[in-house]
Amino acid sequence: MNETLYVASSNPGKLRDFDAAAMVFDVEIAVLPDLSDIPAPEEDGATFEANARLKAEVYSRARPGLLVVADDSGLEVDVLGGAPGVRSARYAEDAGFDLTDSEDADGRNNLYLLRQLRGHPRPWAARYHCVLALARDGAVLRTAVGAVEGEIIAEPHGAGGFGYDPLFWLPGLGKTMAEIDLATKQTLSHRGRALTALLAGRTLDTHGER
Repeated sequence: MNETLYVASSNPGKLRDFDAAAMVFDVEIAVLPDLSDIPAPEEDGATFEANARLKAEVYSRARPGLLVVADDSGLEVDVLGGAPGVRSARYAEDAGFDLTDSEDADGRNNLYLLRQLRGHPRPWAARYHCVLALARDGAVLRTAVGAVEGEIIAEPHGAGGFGYDPLFWLPGLGKTMAEIDLATKQTLSHRGRALTALLAGRTLDTHGER
């Protein structure tokens, strides 16, 4: 019987990324049961790893016996000193950016990012960064990291993906992350790469580190 990893997220994009990587290892991906009933922890860590560990501990403690995967991921832009980093999902909100400038959080974050980049010389080197934490019963078993390198462009292109994908340029493909097809994106995904690193060469039927 296949091992199941329960993801502490119901985000469809994240689940697709994880599922594509997990299939290679004959591992099933599922949303953590009754996820919405678990109070979400405050993600106040200074690093992706700190937040991933915190979430993995909280959610696995709430669902004893299950192998739980939690991620923290975001965009790092070199000329901004690694910002937005761990605050990627709340970048515009943190700054009190005018909410009328866009009707959704992703749009506001993208607009605010471009405003912060004004005056900085290009290219604007950046990366998507992800840390995964695997836990059971409140104890983190291991962590893994995945990343994809690219650049930020001055205008959004493409309607696919989510987050900063319309601004994240992949020089090797000549497209943004929002312009590539799903199969290609899954081969490049920072979350997929992190999950691959987490699973590669390891078994999961354990209550301790291996």
